[in-house]
Amino acid sequence: MTAQMKSLYPAKSAGRPSKIAIIGAGAVGTAVAYACAMRGDARTIVLHDINKAKVEAEALDIAHGIQFTPSGSVEGSDDVEIVRGSDLVIVTAGAKQKPGQSRLELAESTVGLMKMIVPRLQQVAPDAVFMFITNPVDVVTYVALKITGLPRSQVFGSGTVLDTSRLRYLVSQYTGVATQNIHAYIAGEHGDSEVALWSCAEIGNVPLEQWGPTLDGNHFDAALRASIAEEVVQSAYKIIDGKGATNYAIGLAAANIAAAVLRDENRVLTISTLLEDWEGISDVCMAAPTIVGRAGAGRVLHPPLTLSEREGLTASATRLRQVARDLGF
Repeated sequence: MTAQMKSLYPAKSAGRPSKIAIIGAGAVGTAVAYACAMRGDARTIVLHDINKAKVEAEALDIAHGIQFTPSGSVEGSDDVEIVRGSDLVIVTAGAKQKPGQSRLELAESTVGLMKMIVPRLQQVAPDAVFMFITNPVDVVTYVALKITGLPRSQVFGSGTVLDTSRLRYLVSQYTGVATQNIHAYIAGEHGDSEVALWSCAEIGNVPLEQWGPTLDGNHFDAALRASIAEEVVQSAYKIIDGKGATNYAIGLAAANIAAAVLRDENRVLTISTLLEDWEGISDVCMAAPTIVGRAGAGRVLHPPLTLSEREGLTASATRLRQVARDLGF
């Protein structure tokens, strides 16, 4: 392997990773813990939360079914020491949005919380890979990078991995093809300004624009693509309106990302990572197709983009960068 190639693919760490720490025992944190236990990619799973009774109860509930999973143990504690020695730390804890509270105000509250908890986590698990799920995830990831001073590979967010899954699900519904054979991505902000990268979307190895009629006789024209992209954006709002929170799908998405790290899979996932001169975008964390392995966030890929897609991503980056600046980062 040449020196140039080695720079693109960071060296793998020795030994089998064995411990995942999940910060926050709310709906998302417990869904992540449950999904990780079912996958069994780590021998030990620990939950940390300031609510001692709840975190211990949630961990015990999962632990009682551990014989039916490949995992070895699940524990919960309000003591941050439980995180020590973790290979992967997944942060789901965040401020709750109050009635009438703006997104920026929520970001301010969440960033204030990150300033308190992230240094403590770094102290007990300095060598861990850190994944953030807490919203607004792109801003939180950027702030965490600044707080920790860790390399970009070691700190990333869940980005649009869930949004990408939603997009593939919807395309599957229109075609009858398994989601595993649909290759399409959502990039940019995990939120309203995200961009569906239709120009590189494929079903199997067939470009989406060449697929032909959908199951209902339509085609993937501009109107249908716009409708699907809008449904992806609105999905979370619809679920939150009906049940109060999204948790199962993000739990599965997070466990999938965790597997890519712990198994050193070098998978392409749309995580939120620090971008530097990516399609003209720099100094912002947002989702882009990225190789994910044991070292964390690796090479960011450059898929073919239309001018409209590039403009959308630039606008998304500008929006996220401004929020970070308004928060002093």
